[in-house]
Amino acid sequence: MNTRITIDPAICHGKPVIKGTRILVSIILSALAAGETVDEVISEYPSLTNDDIRAARAFGSELSNFENTDYNMKAS
Repeated sequence: MNTRITIDPAICHGKPVIKGTRILVSIILSALAAGETVDEVISEYPSLTNDDIRAARAFGSELSNFENTDYNMKAS
């Protein structure tokens, strides 16, 4: 697991955050997915670093490597 990401039930209900902050990894990933640049995200959250953004991306990538597909995937 990445040392920049922490999961603690006492912080943000146990959702993954950047260590030492209450900035949710999901907020970072959502902003990037919406087209914001790394610089824009850092400008919104000045305590973040480029390494924090990379850690959030890596965390999201790790989560997407699931083995099980127990959900319904209907073709459009």
